[in-house]
Amino acid sequence: MKVGLFIPCYVDQFYPKVGIATLQLLEKLGCTVGFPLNQTCCGQPMANSGFEHLSKDCNTLFINNFAEYDYVVGPTGSCILHLKEHLHDEQKETEATALRGKVFELCEFLTDVLKVESLEASFPHRVGFHQSCHGQRGLGLSQMSELMAAPFSKPAQLLRNVKGLELIPLTRTDECCGFGGTFSVMEEAVSVKMGKDRVADHLNHGAEYITGADMSCLMHLEGILKRSNSKVKIIHLAEILNGV
Repeated sequence: MKVGLFIPCYVDQFYPKVGIATLQLLEKLGCTVGFPLNQTCCGQPMANSGFEHLSKDCNTLFINNFAEYDYVVGPTGSCILHLKEHLHDEQKETEATALRGKVFELCEFLTDVLKVESLEASFPHRVGFHQSCHGQRGLGLSQMSELMAAPFSKPAQLLRNVKGLELIPLTRTDECCGFGGTFSVMEEAVSVKMGKDRVADHLNHGAEYITGADMSCLMHLEGILKRSNSKVKIIHLAEILNGV
């Protein structure tokens, strides 16, 4: 299958190794991957700030870049959710509608489309998994703990296939890290306190690494860890599944 690789801004600028790991992982699993070089922001920051009309050019560019692919995959929950729900173009609405149905976050693509059941990756460490809000409540990557329903987690399902990896339990499995994009700027003190609480849950259970499927949340947690001189590291799920 022909897969278009979508890399969000913060991964491109600050964590390019996550994009590389995603590319390599998809190719290992038999996908033919293309990377449009002139791709840019998905438009989420403008939309979340109440200026969705300013993201029209982002939408048009995204459609032009990715309409030809069978699927579009990105290592991010928040940007993918934005595209699934807000990708529109008055001049190309037919293409936009079709493309919204072909956009997938990496974990859901691996579990729901490729049906991955085994991996060759090895990561002999105690790992805590942070479930980002967009992925859980928007994309349905895992069950919400407040619901009286059978638990499931697509990211955890993938991580349990990694040799040597010990997925540690957490006291609050789906608590927000406090990043929230522009929320971390407008409500800095609240954002930091929420992040510290999230980090503490992982530390209290002996995590060596904190992983997740959304690098923006991990970036927030990494800043808190570094400022406290913690030895605990963050790592994107794609890096673990790719064998780092």
